[in-house]
Amino acid sequence: MMRKCCLCLSFLIILVVSVVDVAAIGLLPSESAPLIRHYYKIHNTCANVEPFVRQQIKALMGDKSITPKLIKLLYADCMVNGCDASILLDGDNTEKESAKNRGLGAFAVIDIVKKVVEARCPRAVSCADILNLAVRDAIYFSGGPSYPVFLGRRDGMKSDAAWVDLPLPSISWESALAYFTSKGLNVVDMVTLLGMYIAPKPILLLSCLRVVITFGSVSGGHMMGRTRCSNILDRLYDFNNTGKPDPTMEPTTLSYLQRQCPKKVRLGQPNPLINLNPDNPTHNFTNSYYSRVLARRSVLGVDQQLLYGNDTRELTVEYANGLEDFRGEFAYSISKMGGLKVLTGTKGEIRKDCRVVNK
Repeated sequence: MMRKCCLCLSFLIILVVSVVDVAAIGLLPSESAPLIRHYYKIHNTCANVEPFVRQQIKALMGDKSITPKLIKLLYADCMVNGCDASILLDGDNTEKESAKNRGLGAFAVIDIVKKVVEARCPRAVSCADILNLAVRDAIYFSGGPSYPVFLGRRDGMKSDAAWVDLPLPSISWESALAYFTSKGLNVVDMVTLLGMYIAPKPILLLSCLRVVITFGSVSGGHMMGRTRCSNILDRLYDFNNTGKPDPTMEPTTLSYLQRQCPKKVRLGQPNPLINLNPDNPTHNFTNSYYSRVLARRSVLGVDQQLLYGNDTRELTVEYANGLEDFRGEFAYSISKMGGLKVLTGTKGEIRKDCRVVNK
């Protein structure tokens, strides 16, 4: 109950502060100004941008995988160089070309939404804001919360694969927490958002001609989406180089995953994809992910690590027992992540095409 009260109070404080700042700063926020609600309506540049985005996302929701893909895309953007849509830029050695970002999707979804918004409000709405709005609406149409998105981001003009420092699926909870705190987030944010994205794990496959490096991918949130079998083979067959499975994994889950992910695949056979949350094959917003952690039925090792920290275990129990607690905290944490290192005022630009900087 206390956490819910704090959540509501946090949103109220942010909203009040934002309104005061808008009155003081004129047409454009300064570089140090916070994001604000209804930014485009207040500045009379695209008053109906939120309905425009929502309508397009609703029309595309026949594909249930859109939600985890968009969540993953937002996380990959905000956690690397701030929420500046640099993940959307095409080109050699850009963030999307990093090996750790193999498997990212939903770029075409953002293209579609941007095209519609540009037709109605030319050169007014940033790709970074569109991405945040699209994620919020996709979450809502998947059964999740509809939360206020604070706007006024501008788009970055650079993207570099060398910036990508996303964690691997075998990371410990201590290392995961260190990573999140380095970005300005805390343990609550980590437990709430951990089910969003983990970088693919490199796997070496020997061929008769050369060594080929392939990567598994995680398609969005661990409460929804899928992962490559290569991300969990160590847990299934050679945990900590013991030649045996992870002894903490619940036996029926281990048997199920071993059937889905054979120790070796035939030459030319694709790396199989499996559901990160087998209880949620339709990619709905759910707290069953946390129930699986408590039952030691997690697919990824990093998820099972939530049991081993006092705070992380307590939050896992809370979320498993209360969907509304999880919904409220998720709304707050993803909003908080969406404000990391944003560009405002005259920094950056408003891209006409999300894939390229303006000429």
